[in-house]
Amino acid sequence: MSEPDSATLDATVLDELLASVEGDRDFVVELIEAYLADSASHVEAIDAAVAAGDTEALVRPAHTLKSSSATLGASRLAATARELELTARSGSLAGAGEDAAKRVHDEWTTTSEALRAWVAEGGA
Repeated sequence: MSEPDSATLDATVLDELLASVEGDRDFVVELIEAYLADSASHVEAIDAAVAAGDTEALVRPAHTLKSSSATLGASRLAATARELELTARSGSLAGAGEDAAKRVHDEWTTTSEALRAWVAEGGA
């Protein structure tokens, strides 16, 4: 099994999560599947909020994506979503929002692929 890029996905976090549920891989896979479904809608909400220039509508999906990504070891995505959340909380996207949203979108795509590979390859 090939290891995912550790900057994209910290497999040790998934290993710790797996250990915390006493090796119940099916449960971890369910969490990943729920994350993939939910995070896709958060990314869509981020894109829509940035397109509308709506900083208030941007805070929640960026915050949620940050937290849920960190839980599954997607550190780079969590950091990028955090940056976007802080930009939104400042009340002004000032050009930085579109760039940050694109980085979130790109990183989410990479993270999703890494998580799907972890599941398909039997992770842990």
